[in-house]
Amino acid sequence: MKKSEKAFTLVELLVVIAIIGILVALLLPAVQAAREAARRTGCLNNISQLALATHNYEFGVEHLPAGVINPTGPIRSEPDGQKVSWIVQILPYMEMSTVYELFDQEAGAFAPVNAPIRAVSVSLLMCPSFPGSEKNQDETIAFGTYAGCHDGSETPIDDDNNGVMFLNSNIRYSDILDGSSQTLLIGEMMPLESSLGWVSGTRATLRNTSKIESRYRWSQRNKEAESDPPGPLEVGGFDSAHPGIVNIALADGSSRALNVDTDEKVLEQLGNRADGVLQKEY
Repeated sequence: MKKSEKAFTLVELLVVIAIIGILVALLLPAVQAAREAARRTGCLNNISQLALATHNYEFGVEHLPAGVINPTGPIRSEPDGQKVSWIVQILPYMEMSTVYELFDQEAGAFAPVNAPIRAVSVSLLMCPSFPGSEKNQDETIAFGTYAGCHDGSETPIDDDNNGVMFLNSNIRYSDILDGSSQTLLIGEMMPLESSLGWVSGTRATLRNTSKIESRYRWSQRNKEAESDPPGPLEVGGFDSAHPGIVNIALADGSSRALNVDTDEKVLEQLGNRADGVLQKEY
């Protein structure tokens, strides 16, 4: 007579489930870390491509793009005026000549004629780790997660800033007295829901090295901004969704991760193109 096969007992089944649960708990952090490493690499590639486009612009025009084109300053982060961003200026060097030609720079970033361009999402401008949307709620403004450096400290965007991209600037490499490898060009930033988008030369595309942050909860940050919004002349530092670092590109075109624990004085010096201080390590 054929014997019936022995089935799992309840205890054995529970043991197997427990083992599977332990294995998942052990493997999940490793999988998440691998995914974040891939996203971080993708972000670094984005910022490298933006730095290359900026360099190609400089090669053709003989100076870096203005951080923002506007008749007067200081720049208020409000939806009015010309306020054309540096990103608009380098569009032809990002293989986006058609978008550039459709944008009316004289009319300004917020003119009705430029509404279709304001809503154009550009994958190169979005960090893969950014937890928010590429556009605002009504999808009329497309965001970017990278900003040019306008100054080494928290100060309004104006024509006397000490960074490399600011109001109506036309900085040449010869003006970067500290050396291009010692001066920050572009860094990461996390736009708020109220951001004015990548076409605008406001705090949406310009930041300073007053501070850097990472892993700030984006949803909580938006809630705080609703109750206590930044002032119109406030700009802010660089920040990212990567744990412990913010990706940056230096004026020589190189890109790297900058630790959020970097000394504040070092940050200030990296943001200043001509303070006469050279950094050995940071």
